[in-house]
Amino acid sequence: MSLLQMKKFALGAALLALLSPSAHAANSDAATQSTNALGIDLYAQLASGSGNICFSPYSISSALAMTLDGAAGETRQEMAHVLHLDPKQDSDASFRALQKSLGEIPARAKTSGGTSEPIVLSVANRLFAQKGFDLRPAFLAQVKGNFGAAPELLDFQDNASDAREKINQWVAQQTNKRIRDLISGPLSAETRLILANAIYLKAAWVKDFPKDATAPAPFHVRGTESDDVPTMVKEESLGYATRDGFSVIALPYVGSDLQLVILLPDKVDGWRGLEKKLTPGLLADCTKLPEAKVNIHLPKFKIEPPAIQLSEELENLGMKTAFDIPPGSANFDRMAPRRPNDYLAISDVFHKAYISVDENGTEAAAATAVVMQRATAVFHPSEPIEVKVDRPFLYAIQDVTSGTCLFLGRVIDPR
Repeated sequence: MSLLQMKKFALGAALLALLSPSAHAANSDAATQSTNALGIDLYAQLASGSGNICFSPYSISSALAMTLDGAAGETRQEMAHVLHLDPKQDSDASFRALQKSLGEIPARAKTSGGTSEPIVLSVANRLFAQKGFDLRPAFLAQVKGNFGAAPELLDFQDNASDAREKINQWVAQQTNKRIRDLISGPLSAETRLILANAIYLKAAWVKDFPKDATAPAPFHVRGTESDDVPTMVKEESLGYATRDGFSVIALPYVGSDLQLVILLPDKVDGWRGLEKKLTPGLLADCTKLPEAKVNIHLPKFKIEPPAIQLSEELENLGMKTAFDIPPGSANFDRMAPRRPNDYLAISDVFHKAYISVDENGTEAAAATAVVMQRATAVFHPSEPIEVKVDRPFLYAIQDVTSGTCLFLGRVIDPR
């Protein structure tokens, strides 16, 4: 079947995040479990290299959950399996509750006091569709009602370059310009739909790292050679525990709804072994760490990797017919009428993320785009525990209440 005989759509999502609330926590369980489990699966797919990693499980799962609304038959079964969702259940209400809770975090942080810098946290969804394309009204109503994804009409068919620029501009605007050129390559004139999710976060620590205490200190880059990197130091009561072969430290942001979790291997070169222990259960445990007085040495770092394409990773996890493998198998009939030689299929999934950690706090953002086009342990010591993050480590930004992982990655080289 030729490319001109198929119908693919494009789905885009930009993200960043941290979640929380209490009133909506119970309702967001399915979305939380989906986000964390998919995040662990994708991390395992992305970890084969030896570089830094930064991505947003929440952004990716949100974008794919919107796409799932339009899937039917075997395609829906496969997508739900990869997302760790029940294909027979409507999970939209859970994602809606989670997104609503995210929107409440800045107000709660503001009332908690303790900093002049409020938390900035925004989540936005948008549906970019080809003018005149026959999308089902029920699908449009579903993604708008549950995800707030209002439709915007573009002309992919006659001006794909301009349409790509408008989508990238929207992503940049929603992420304070931290995510640029999410869709770096040209879009096909056969593109019919892009679902986009964008998330941006800027959060201050509950207690800043004193800037005059930051100084060069050794870091074992890639678990081998040592090089001096700017390292922050502070003493504070933090969530802390030791496990088999690693320790966990949680640094709260103002309001304490969100936290940065550091997973630090005991051995200088132990990051590979630690990655094998990364599970949704471990992430959940990080929200319930006992407090201890910790003297923490943490390198400043900024990770801004180029956009990545997740098609191969998602296919490896079992999402095949959504990409029309084998040809003719994609089924998004709930999104748009499916005809034998004229139907929708995912052509690509783009994701891009950013994170910066310094004395004041964290700034993070991410974006995901799926493109479819036509186809036919507890411590209570009296003295502070000294923790030197001087070797490759894993990190996560998570909502303390629900345990949702908004960002996940590793730092092999903070330089």
